[in-house]
Amino acid sequence: MHPTTRLSSIVSHSSTMSSKTIAIIAGVGPGTGAAIARKFASAYPVALLSRNPDTYIPIVDAINNSGGKAIGISTDVSDSKSVKGMVEKVKHEYGNDVKCAAAIFNASGAFVRKPFLELTEEVLDASYAGSVKGSFLFSQATLPLLLAATTPSTTTSTPPHPPTLIFTGATASVKSSALFAAFATMKYALRALAQSLAREFGPQGVHVAHAVIDGVINIPRTQAYGLPAEAKIDPRAIADAYWHLHTQPKTSFTWEIDIRPGVEKW
Repeated sequence: MHPTTRLSSIVSHSSTMSSKTIAIIAGVGPGTGAAIARKFASAYPVALLSRNPDTYIPIVDAINNSGGKAIGISTDVSDSKSVKGMVEKVKHEYGNDVKCAAAIFNASGAFVRKPFLELTEEVLDASYAGSVKGSFLFSQATLPLLLAATTPSTTTSTPPHPPTLIFTGATASVKSSALFAAFATMKYALRALAQSLAREFGPQGVHVAHAVIDGVINIPRTQAYGLPAEAKIDPRAIADAYWHLHTQPKTSFTWEIDIRPGVEKW
């Protein structure tokens, strides 16, 4: 049901690098994922994940051409073999003792707006795979690398900020509207996972946060909606908010934020 996606990468240099502290971002496309990637690439080498290389190649190239360091890895976050392969590729590129300063889950399951009695099992499975199973597998793969960043090492530097795991949520994470039964069910589940991880790993030094993105994001796909710019969320502002979460000290972790345009009804 969830075939393994072929693992490949776009690599910024030919030889394996020495140990690094990196950021890993899942769900990289031309909107929010790209903005997050650029923001975190200003401080760390980044590994950008997406099933389709066409979505990350332009971003990888732009970061590398501007003096940053980025690789792209074709990854299906709903497939355990693909996720394990991603970790192997990251370690091959940056060293077996690589540390993760930030891991961001920006992927999502299928977005379907449909009356409940018209929903199919296939839609439910697709929503579950991307949001619930994907976030579960991504977290299990990246948390060991995040925990490694909490421990001083003689071979790698300790990140300047607490290692951070951030999940991108939606209005449906906290408010189940009519016609969004499948989508809301999975976003609720993702939020529950994030909250559980925050309570387990916060005391261990990993900052886990959930972001409720409450509104339409200003990305190419939403241009046809006909909304004015002030009624849509700038993805660069989302990236700035994620960076702020990442730079919070251990004495003031934020578990959840919500982001919306000023004109949004909530």
